[in-house]
Amino acid sequence: MNLLEINHMKKSFGDLEVIKDFSLSVKEGEVVSIIGPSGSGKSTILRCATLLETMDDGELLYMGQNAAKSVNGKSVYASKTELKKIRRFFGLVFQNFNLFPHYNVLKNIMDAPVTVDKVPKEEAKERALKLLEQLGLSEKGKAYPYQLSGGQQQRVSIARALALQPKILFFDEPTSALDPELTGEVLKVIKELAKEKMTMIIVTHEMQFAKELSDRIIFMENGVVVQEGTPDEIFHSENERIREFIGKIESVY
Repeated sequence: MNLLEINHMKKSFGDLEVIKDFSLSVKEGEVVSIIGPSGSGKSTILRCATLLETMDDGELLYMGQNAAKSVNGKSVYASKTELKKIRRFFGLVFQNFNLFPHYNVLKNIMDAPVTVDKVPKEEAKERALKLLEQLGLSEKGKAYPYQLSGGQQQRVSIARALALQPKILFFDEPTSALDPELTGEVLKVIKELAKEKMTMIIVTHEMQFAKELSDRIIFMENGVVVQEGTPDEIFHSENERIREFIGKIESVY
């Protein structure tokens, strides 16, 4: 069974058609990267998939459960109770960390399991400490976000997403707010998660990383999928636009 299924997603903001027709199915343990120029709809796909935005039309399923169905050319969403259950299947890591500035690192990670999933505090703390150790941040539990480097903040936000024990993790340009030195430490964490067979969908401009890590890569432009395939197929694509894009990006980074 697919962990995630998106069928014919469409999304406009006013007159601007951002997603014209997007479909994707992801199996357990798969890593899928979405690449493409700015404004191609990549982040909007993630926001719709994680219920931060509503689709205009299309179907969204997690573990076979409908979050949204298409009825007469319009997305109709499941009840609030159903969506609350479905939200537990996924975690999202933003490009700008989005940590609570007034909470220390430990409380940032424990907050959602305790308040959303009603996990007992001791268990949530144990989970958080384990994650901090796993991500090389054992000594940072009592620190506040402003006391951390960008790379450390992003690792805390990954720990926070993992604390809810999701089946699938979404990353929206996880390194775009970081300088090159700090980018490496975040990419290393994501590579470790891939080794552990964590299912991930990653919007990224890190071409080498996408090439090494992904089972599949999707190239998007103007709200549609131009090509989907293995890293080898995408990086040796005959499509002139894809070759030009990869060449430009690789020469910048």
